[in-house]
Amino acid sequence: MSETVDIQVEIPEVPEPAPAEPRDGVPEVITTPAALQQYADALAAGHGPLAVDAERASGYRYSQRAYLIQLRREGAGSALIDPIAVPDLAPIAAATIGVEWILHAATQDLPCLAEVGLVPSSLFDTELAGRLLGRERVNLGALVRSELGHVLEKGHGAADWSVRPLPANQLRYAVLDVEFLVELRDSLQSALIEDGKWEWAQEEFTSLLGFRPRERGEDAWRKTSGIHGVRKARNLAVVRELWRERDLVATRSDIATGRILPDTAIVAAAIALPKNVDELSALPPFSGRGQQRRRTTWWSAIERAYAVPDADLPATTVTPTGPPPPRAWADRNPAAFARLEAAKAIVSEISEARGLPTENIVNPELLRRLCWEPPADITTESIDQALISAGARAWQSALLTQSLTAAWTPPGADS
Repeated sequence: MSETVDIQVEIPEVPEPAPAEPRDGVPEVITTPAALQQYADALAAGHGPLAVDAERASGYRYSQRAYLIQLRREGAGSALIDPIAVPDLAPIAAATIGVEWILHAATQDLPCLAEVGLVPSSLFDTELAGRLLGRERVNLGALVRSELGHVLEKGHGAADWSVRPLPANQLRYAVLDVEFLVELRDSLQSALIEDGKWEWAQEEFTSLLGFRPRERGEDAWRKTSGIHGVRKARNLAVVRELWRERDLVATRSDIATGRILPDTAIVAAAIALPKNVDELSALPPFSGRGQQRRRTTWWSAIERAYAVPDADLPATTVTPTGPPPPRAWADRNPAAFARLEAAKAIVSEISEARGLPTENIVNPELLRRLCWEPPADITTESIDQALISAGARAWQSALLTQSLTAAWTPPGADS
């Protein structure tokens, strides 16, 4: 009878690599026009693309302005610019005309950079490149580690970048955000070329140059968290007036709306319908010291809601402008439901074959609208035109058009 021998093999632990350090140290923050011009001159004499990043104070401030701008270019090194101290960044703009920008998640930073006059003529988005390559994780730290082997110490992205002076640990974090962008760009470009996706990426990057944030619209107050528990029109009017008043206070003070009055407080007041300022102050969300000093402000807003004529009260239901939720399609529009199911299968197949996230193959909302209301005649030309008109890029239409046309053409009809 043989004996079983239990052999334990110790696998040595591989130590985590140390977090990267700025190669040239953390530069002094540029706070004067003279220092700005000096760095602009260095940028103009530099070479290669420009690594760009910006830090906002989301969660602390109402505005989405940049409170710190980080730049790096070969031959010029890295810079940290305080756009509050030196708001005129024309020297930087002039020094980088025609230079390719490298950003990570460009749509987050392009609006605040445009506010200070910095607008790219061409760009490379490392996050979007990672998505097109099908990388599992596309945050900056993950891509720098997977592509370059460096570890970025994170943890200050949600910090309050409006404070002055900025702490040394935040400045170190900030400069590292542009430290490896040039090398990352080159690595990702090589991978895109190898995968046959470089032309796709160029179309995407060109499209980003025209990016504009979506406007809030008149009914932005309806996005108040918890509003689904407010059913009646008069109560909704309280939500609307409190939301608008809070927005006004936030604009004037440049403080994030949630720090002025949380959504839970707005909804609590709308449900309770207090009869006077004392009843309002007795509600738990309004009982704190911070809310007590603004209680007359909030009560005035509620009184305005009470004074709204019945005919002007907000509607309790809002008619959607687009297709209904897909769960209702099978009963309401079986043909559209069949088109959607076929389209989802096609997108899933392309995603698997090309190593692309489904949302990068086609915008899901765009696809739903096209399935709900397709061209009158289903042809490759009409589907291609519909996709491009709705905002799809040429490479996306090229992947989808033939398959969608074949799937949506009625049996026996000419394609």
